[in-house]
Amino acid sequence: MWQVLYLPDAETERQKLPAGERAALDHAVAKLQQIGPNLGSPHSSAVRGMHRNLRELRPRQGRCPFRAIYARVDDVFVIGAICPEAVKDSRGFERGCDDAARRLADLEESGGGNRS
Repeated sequence: MWQVLYLPDAETERQKLPAGERAALDHAVAKLQQIGPNLGSPHSSAVRGMHRNLRELRPRQGRCPFRAIYARVDDVFVIGAICPEAVKDSRGFERGCDDAARRLADLEESGGGNRS
């Protein structure tokens, strides 16, 4: 089983989700724990653009309006942000990716490990 951790700000964002969306996200995280890096579409996909080292976890096979933005740090998947999905709110998605990238960089600077 793979370990999945939330950075503190991402956990705060998770707590703000409506209960049904939070449950869907938790279910997607459980899939990531079971399948790890082999979890593919439609449950997970690479973030395009500047943040190619990030992935988006897509609850409800992409039908959920929220995404968890994560990266692999050593042998742990670290969720750096929860944000709206790109089609409904492209600016919110981009902001979430920027937040996740910054938070994950801060983690690495503090000795959190190297991304694989």
